[in-house]
Amino acid sequence: MPQPHQESVAIIGGGFTGLTAARRLAQAGRHQLTLIERGDSLGGLAGGFALQGTQIEKSYHHLFGTDREILELVREMGLTGNLVWCDSSVGLFYDGKVYPFMSPWDVLTFQPCHFWNRLRLGLVALYLQRTKDGRPFAGQPALAWMRRACGRQVAQVIWEPLLRGKFNRYADTISMAWLWARIYIRTASREHAASEKLAYFRGGFAVVTNQLESELAKAGVTIRKNTHVDELKIHEGRPSLLINGKQEAFDRCIFTGPSSAFARLLPAGADPGLESYRRKLQSIDYLGAISLVFVSEQPIGDYYWLNISQAVAPFLVFIRHTKLVDKAWYNGKEVYYIGSYQPHDSHLFSMGEEEITGLWFGFLKKIYPQFDPARVVEKHLFKLKYAQHIVDTTYQSKIPDYKTPLPGVYLSNFSQVFPVDRGTNYAVREGLHVADLLLQEAQP
Repeated sequence: MPQPHQESVAIIGGGFTGLTAARRLAQAGRHQLTLIERGDSLGGLAGGFALQGTQIEKSYHHLFGTDREILELVREMGLTGNLVWCDSSVGLFYDGKVYPFMSPWDVLTFQPCHFWNRLRLGLVALYLQRTKDGRPFAGQPALAWMRRACGRQVAQVIWEPLLRGKFNRYADTISMAWLWARIYIRTASREHAASEKLAYFRGGFAVVTNQLESELAKAGVTIRKNTHVDELKIHEGRPSLLINGKQEAFDRCIFTGPSSAFARLLPAGADPGLESYRRKLQSIDYLGAISLVFVSEQPIGDYYWLNISQAVAPFLVFIRHTKLVDKAWYNGKEVYYIGSYQPHDSHLFSMGEEEITGLWFGFLKKIYPQFDPARVVEKHLFKLKYAQHIVDTTYQSKIPDYKTPLPGVYLSNFSQVFPVDRGTNYAVREGLHVADLLLQEAQP
């Protein structure tokens, strides 16, 4: 009996969204699937590299207890045994001193703010934690809202340095809905537990990426790495991709990269409606991230996560990865991250590795005078161009639909997860959603 025609589907982007969408479609068994990745490895922002005999991510990652979609994916793939749940710890560096910043008691005893301001901060945090829907905050700037709610001192000491460190020159425009989501989700992850539990994979997130790649290969999905897509247009009613200089036609296409990158793929000189859509995509700005991973024999700091609450600081966060997980995984050595978000025109993006490392190690020594750069035995610097989209007060009007104006073409990326922030869980959720949408519309 002849087999029914299988539609061909191109999935552009080998991050967790593209991988999850490909897995869902492969399970349905109704399409010929091609996954296209411009890099030499899969995983996207959760992509890893070899370090001390194992794998680790280029930028810091962990899972919350509320990350339902990726935890279910891990269960389905039989990888739950690789997941280790650990006690988190958070500190805050301000005015030359490190403070614990995890519990209500830490807030009430935070000396840089006056007592009544600390109490006010605690009440505001409680209010935001109990607020179930943050969308009414969407049009309000987070920094201005916090100044009114917590007072100028708390905003100046805590919220302004963190928002400027995270969003740089865009800090004044960031939506309060985004900040609400950060506070609400962190609180939800602590529910029914004495302390916040975070999860990490023994062997890094590469454990998940490798399993996804293996499953896709077994299901007959064509995986093409080091492959560039330079244009996407419609030819005879079907998506046509210019791939490494050659046109290839598909029945459907899912793009999972940044919205601004998708805008560049659209054909030039198109109709006014498509040009308007291109401008909408281009209205979503992005920051890049610079991440330094280094290994030392020296223990530095008492916290897994240290926020830098200082108006002028060369980085936003210092992470002692091996405070969360066992350093035995890394040959008994300590592993650290330093992270910074920067506009693409930032001078840091043009600086070399040694110059950035020297700047950051110099500031780290101000935080922890005992830090000895000579005891660093390995270091790696990564520059990630599209790490954080700018969630401003007008962002709701910028969110693109999953269905694009091009027939048979879908868009799925972090720009659609408002008001929550980007993360591997939401990458998985978006991949599942766009795959289900395609399956629904492609019913025989």
